[in-house]
Amino acid sequence: MTNSIVVALGTRPEIIKLAPIIAELGDRARVVHTGQHYDEKLSKVFFDAFGLPEPAYRLAIGGETRATQIGEATSRLGEHLAAEPARAVVVQGDTNTTVGAALAANATGTPLVHIEAGLRSFDRAMPEEHNRIVTDVLSDLLCAPTEVSRKNLLESGIPADRITVTGNTVVEAVETLLPRDRDGFLAKHDVEPAGYLLATFHRPENVDDPATLRVILEELAALPLPTVLPMHPRTRARVESFGLGDQLARLRVVEPVGFQEFLALSAECAAVVSDSGGVQEEVSVLKRPVLVVRRSTERPEVLGTFAERVLPGPDIGRIVGGWIDQLPELHARLAEIPSPYGSGDAAARSVVAIDEMLAG
Repeated sequence: MTNSIVVALGTRPEIIKLAPIIAELGDRARVVHTGQHYDEKLSKVFFDAFGLPEPAYRLAIGGETRATQIGEATSRLGEHLAAEPARAVVVQGDTNTTVGAALAANATGTPLVHIEAGLRSFDRAMPEEHNRIVTDVLSDLLCAPTEVSRKNLLESGIPADRITVTGNTVVEAVETLLPRDRDGFLAKHDVEPAGYLLATFHRPENVDDPATLRVILEELAALPLPTVLPMHPRTRARVESFGLGDQLARLRVVEPVGFQEFLALSAECAAVVSDSGGVQEEVSVLKRPVLVVRRSTERPEVLGTFAERVLPGPDIGRIVGGWIDQLPELHARLAEIPSPYGSGDAAARSVVAIDEMLAG
């Protein structure tokens, strides 16, 4: 068996959060990219930004259905591990790549490490919830980002000796890529610090129903500060098919922006309105409030401090309007609250745990 450790990834969030792990593993990391996100804007730019080596193998499963992606990732990565064994497989989060790689590791008898284990939305309508539960059950080492995640794992029957609380590598990722000079990014969008809102929406529960999407766009347009809205391709397609283009007139709709630009905009905005999971973590590092527009969240650690959660409707305007009325005090208060996701050493702690598992 080789000394390498396979790090399987396939989407932008996985690259961002596994980059610190890859750096910590150094020459031992054998990166396998499934191609679940195959656009260079969602892949190569992040390898370049973090200074990561090119993936050792690419599987090209993008553009397929969820079932096909999981099946292809399982089959192709299983073949790869059989031909070139590894000491362990490391996966992150809850994507189709994550669960496919977990099944491949299990099928080949390769120890499995789950980074960001134990998150739970308790919403069975979310495919991600199924992916993360299956991966947790199959994992030999579960790196939980918080005590809340550890508790979720224990309550689901995972033995305590397989769990370690490490923090979340999002802290290192944000601190590494957050631009120090952010004036250029603000000038590009013609906004001033704390003088605008930042919004993102892409989840099916929000954009696949025309009435729901209309309400969200109307609420954003009615807010007292301009809203910069990087438009996800899925959301743009729904806006066009539902005939909601007129709802965009009072919003500053832009093409999807790179991660560093998004971090810069997040760090300087008044507040964020989003259905993104990763954004809920990032704002705890950037010290900005986020209104989470979703039925559920798998990141309860930030609720009541950096985040509030609502369903689409007038609560969007009510809550964000209240934040704007007390903005300096709100930002000052959040600046004093430590991120629940650790102090920036999650990757180092995770790799120590991996080495202890392999030594045992």
